Amino acid sequence: MNGRNYGYQYDTNPRKIKPDYSRPKRNKTQVQKSSTKTTKGRNTKANPKKAKQVRQTKQAKQKEQKKLQTRAKFSVFIKCILLFTILFFVIFRNSQISESFAEIQSLKATISEIKKENNQLEINIQNSINLSNIEQQAKDLLGMQKLNNKQIEYISLPKKDYTEPKAEEVIIDDEKSWLDIIIEKITNLF
Repeated sequence: MNGRNYGYQYDTNPRKIKPDYSRPKRNKTQVQKSSTKTTKGRNTKANPKKAKQVRQTKQAKQKEQKKLQTRAKFSVFIKCILLFTILFFVIFRNSQISESFAEIQSLKATISEIKKENNQLEINIQNSINLSNIEQQAKDLLGMQKLNNKQIEYISLPKKDYTEPKAEEVIIDDEKSWLDIIIEKITNLF
């Protein structure tokens, strides 16, 4: 067996076995392409018109490739701009939504505070309507007092009724001619 050691391996990786032969190495020399091309067995140097046509077709192909590359780059650029504008509008709209939500929350908080104040004012009003509170405020703030017997004056009125009932008015519309109606309207204007 050629003296190889095929015994038990203590390592987890198997040992690499070298082959008995060696591979021939390839030369890395590059084959140079000749600048002269043959078309159907003819040399292009001998036919300059063909060489010119070949160069023109190559140049045309290169121009088309450059145009395609620039179009592809331009389309990628436009797509990126479009994507960024869409993302910008989405982010902008979300920021507007969050701002309006915060404004709504602050308005709700102010509404609840105003409702609490209104409830407190209603309680204060109900307490101030109490007759004892009104009497106390009249004494303290306005300096009013209850009536004494000295302050009472009696007035005697005759038993005659001073009110007169209104007499009924009867309005009688006489039949008027159209000429009288027109004259009356004209006089009412002046």
